Amino acid sequence: MSILREIIEKINTEIGFAGELRFDEPMAAHTTFKAGGAADLWVKPQGDSFPRYTAALLRQARSEGIPVFILGGGANIVVSDRGIRGIVLDTSGWSGWAVLPPGEGGTGACLAVRSGTPVDTAAEAAAELGLGGIEFLAGMPGSVGGAVWMNARCYERSVSDILVQTEFLDAAYTPREIPFRAEDFSYKKSPFQDLPGLILSARFHLVPRVPGDIRAEMEKHRRDREQKGHYRYPSAGSVFKNSREFGKPTGKIIDELGLRGLRRGGAAVADYHGNLIINTGNASAADIRGLVETVRDTVYAALGIRLEPEILFVGDWDAA
Repeated sequence: MSILREIIEKINTEIGFAGELRFDEPMAAHTTFKAGGAADLWVKPQGDSFPRYTAALLRQARSEGIPVFILGGGANIVVSDRGIRGIVLDTSGWSGWAVLPPGEGGTGACLAVRSGTPVDTAAEAAAELGLGGIEFLAGMPGSVGGAVWMNARCYERSVSDILVQTEFLDAAYTPREIPFRAEDFSYKKSPFQDLPGLILSARFHLVPRVPGDIRAEMEKHRRDREQKGHYRYPSAGSVFKNSREFGKPTGKIIDELGLRGLRRGGAAVADYHGNLIINTGNASAADIRGLVETVRDTVYAALGIRLEPEILFVGDWDAA
């Protein structure tokens, strides 16, 4: 812990710090599953110095061999009960957006959004501006950076359908612009999953649309999520990816095997949706992971289908 204090004191002295930081911070307070242990150090920089501060933090941590986990909205992860060793860098203090011209020969406009901005907030901002295209993300938890990183998809649309450019803090701790290339993206996959660094912001190509129509579609998506029970209990949304090769949605496959309501400790397969695992109130991270593995293994044993989790298991699992 002393080396973490030394790193923080050094950077804070050199650059200054605006934001929040805490040692032994419970990660249950920062994830939608509301489970998991503590981070050795949780840091949430805020303000325009975020890129410079973050670059210095990543550089210093790397030189000392300290791992850094990048936290977005905490909407697609399960943190081990033993927590996360090293530093958790929370991007939620780096938020905001700006409207830019569409670029040479383009129409509509680009909405440039900082990575820590909640995706629902970005959708609201676009609606306020009368710009359509991002409303399919309304009601989704998580951050813009996380949505780009995982190429989030819902209602037959993906982030890659509207992405124009990404500002990325690379392995040399230098911000650079990465133009969108369709061949780099696929179903819930992006090139950033294989690149060391940090997404700083993203530009989305949007088109003028009647604000009332945008909001009507956004509310339809929010109601759909609510009716499917996404907000009833702490969860991470869909647990497993869908695949056209399965011939039907993953949730339906799980339903048909009678796995709704299956429990492990405080975790349960929702009795209203097969592809949701929920925290009924006192679930441990081990409960959640164990239930994910049970569902996956049961489906494979019955049907020979290998389900791939969407959610990421992060932190100190080796000795869990």
